Amino acid sequence: MSFCPNLSASSEDTLDDQALLRYSRHILLDEIGIEGQEKISQAHVLLIGAGGLGSPAALYLASAGVGTLTIVDHDQVDLSNLQRQIIHSTASLGQNKARSAAQTIYALNPHIRVNALSTRATDKELDQLVAAADIVLDCCDNFATRHAVNRACVTHKVPLVSGAAVRFDGQLTAFDSRLDNAPCYHCLFGEEGEASDGPCATFGVFAPLVGMIGAAQAAEALKLIIGLGSPLIGRLQLLDARNMQWREMRYKRDPACPVCGCNKS
Repeated sequence: MSFCPNLSASSEDTLDDQALLRYSRHILLDEIGIEGQEKISQAHVLLIGAGGLGSPAALYLASAGVGTLTIVDHDQVDLSNLQRQIIHSTASLGQNKARSAAQTIYALNPHIRVNALSTRATDKELDQLVAAADIVLDCCDNFATRHAVNRACVTHKVPLVSGAAVRFDGQLTAFDSRLDNAPCYHCLFGEEGEASDGPCATFGVFAPLVGMIGAAQAAEALKLIIGLGSPLIGRLQLLDARNMQWREMRYKRDPACPVCGCNKS
């Protein structure tokens, strides 16, 4: 596993004057305030994927002041990525995506920690990474990886925010195995099925769609960190960007789920 050194690291747990000014629009919100912003500043978020979804998610989490971001992506920036992966630039072509994302984040907010992992994490590595995080964002486009991340999140009882986007269709939901009877990703999308996000190279993707879903993932992560509002536990949001329509599907824990149910191994 390859680590990029922390681009910036602060040992301060409290907000200094610059932080109070930087995050003042959050602090002005009664639902967040200084206490909520301090929770954000102390949080460690793991992002799996620095592509279309991971780009806006990482930028909003960084701008919001999440204390530590660990970004995992083995891929390199390609010209076709720049249509939607807004954390990368033309100057990033050929660079590892995690490292490119870290550089952009540092320019945006040099007061947070960024760990860039230029690797395709194995199950063992994912287990270690998830165990060290407070929240995980699944921003990948690989069905097998999504299930591996889910298994690690269930094992370590770490909340997971999942997003997907292809063509003009987006999906968003959250899982929190700290809650009794909460479903997991496998309850919603069985690993033995034929479901797949589908590669953008084959099907294409509407550029603003990944921005909308990725930004919503960041919002769900911040809500879970702060303890704000109603997270999308057991609720799958479906976006049709062609007609700009959202609809919601409810789902429950599968008692026979091999990951979180009675039949888990």
